[in-house]
Amino acid sequence: MKLNHLFLFSAVVAMSLASCKEKPNNNGTEGGNTGEVTKEKPEWYYTGGQLGTTYSTQSTCFRQPSPATSQAGMDADFSNGDMIAEKPYITAHSGRQHGLGPIYVRESCEHCHPAYSHGESVPEGRYNAKDMGNGTLLVVYDPKDNGYVPWLAGMPQLFGAYPFKAPLDPDKINVTWHVATDEHGNTFPDGTKYELRYPEVTIPKDAFYVYNQGFATAANDPDGKRKFELLNNEGYVVVLENTIGVYGTGLLDAITDEDIIAQYEKEANDGYMKNGLNPAFWNGGFQTSGYYKNDPQWGPKRFTYALTRGPILDAAGANAIWNITNVTRSDRRYHYLDMNGNIYAECASKDKELQAAFPEYIAQVSNKDEHPEWFTDDVEANIYNYLKSTSLPAEMSDAEFTQVMIWHRGLAVPAARDVEDKQVLRGREVFSELGCDYCHRPTWTTGADELRDPNGFFTSNEQMPRYPYQKIWPYTDMVQHKLCMENDIRTGWCRTTPLWGRGLHRKATGDMSDARLHDTRARDVIEAVMWHGYSKQSDAYEVTQKFYNLPTEDRDAIVAFLNAI
Repeated sequence: MKLNHLFLFSAVVAMSLASCKEKPNNNGTEGGNTGEVTKEKPEWYYTGGQLGTTYSTQSTCFRQPSPATSQAGMDADFSNGDMIAEKPYITAHSGRQHGLGPIYVRESCEHCHPAYSHGESVPEGRYNAKDMGNGTLLVVYDPKDNGYVPWLAGMPQLFGAYPFKAPLDPDKINVTWHVATDEHGNTFPDGTKYELRYPEVTIPKDAFYVYNQGFATAANDPDGKRKFELLNNEGYVVVLENTIGVYGTGLLDAITDEDIIAQYEKEANDGYMKNGLNPAFWNGGFQTSGYYKNDPQWGPKRFTYALTRGPILDAAGANAIWNITNVTRSDRRYHYLDMNGNIYAECASKDKELQAAFPEYIAQVSNKDEHPEWFTDDVEANIYNYLKSTSLPAEMSDAEFTQVMIWHRGLAVPAARDVEDKQVLRGREVFSELGCDYCHRPTWTTGADELRDPNGFFTSNEQMPRYPYQKIWPYTDMVQHKLCMENDIRTGWCRTTPLWGRGLHRKATGDMSDARLHDTRARDVIEAVMWHGYSKQSDAYEVTQKFYNLPTEDRDAIVAFLNAI
């Protein structure tokens, strides 16, 4: 589907740039629309540039279409995409937003991204996977090589649409929060206390479907001679990874490959990071093989903590609307199962309860004329063939997928707040003086923003909102670093998370915790900063010690600044 708005987009952008003197007033409305004469705002107020900034600071601030979206005439498509992202999918085989499953992680985008912000923190005890706003996903991996275990998906599914059973029972997942004490005894020189905590996740063997089914792992035992084994907390590790806000993603996509590569080169040459750069990404140049390979045609990866995705039309959103829900579409007519690709299908096909219920299930999905391989006399083979099929019916239409991506790429970033406040201005100054702005690079300028899709679904610039030549303020270097925290992220390498909009999370979601860092271990700015210096091996240790020794008023000023951007 093509939306022919290129001429309109270009014309309106030109008018927009010509009228930039009409600046928003302090109430978050356009001065030109109210007749007010307002004071010129600083550049960093316009976090998403002229084409990507919203001036709303209300609870809907992360839901707003960017000016580029409106100027391209895509507001209706944006609204439709917004509705698709917000509403839960259902397990029915027809009707609006049908097709959830047969196994799935969550029912909707907003389940993980409340108000399109980052996810909320998981409480002590049970994982509560069905809670709206629980955007903390599970990562189960082998510590020997940091690879995902083969018997689960990279984002493990926690639910099954009847008669299928979940690969992992969420009610048996237990989260325990532990208190950590740093070298300062969690006390600033002025006597102010802070707390550091981290999660530990335990999952018993019988929570795993494949274990209960008693099957061998196809990856390590293709002949099926050895039974499936889990060495509890010895053969696998479980950690948490929280979602980040989905707003502003299109702006990050518009940064040029050349500028990102230049940032890697700069950091490699500067040598400030004691852990260097992730050798899986960079070794005197971008690696072009292995799990983290950067395809020269599509440029460096830029999305997810692990930098596994990019560009955006093949990135987190385009992937998640499929693999989180397992809702098929024309370019992905297959199920998201496990890392091995065969283990769940083998276990399910031999499940006697599933075998008994499968004929009734599959009759609602298709018929013998369309898929005879699902309707043979061998029900075990029917289940396996269905789960492994690459010609499943498309449950999401091309128009719906296009609208979801227009919404995803079209979400604006809230403007900075309190940009004339003396405390905020002092915090901005000290943030730079300490060197925080090395990794949390304040600003980038986007390029021509030529759209790219490795899957070939989107083929034209006209199909999406675009952000050419915008000065934006995301506060990230788009590079991975190591903080070496207790119970750290898988591999230890984590992309510098953009800071824009983070201070509005509470207002947008009602969450009483700021839920910062990759697993929500930090509940406010202070905890997030001090985790950066918990270990002397952290790339940010020295900078964090400078923060620790700041006068109280400067420490408070940095907090005010971070909450303002």
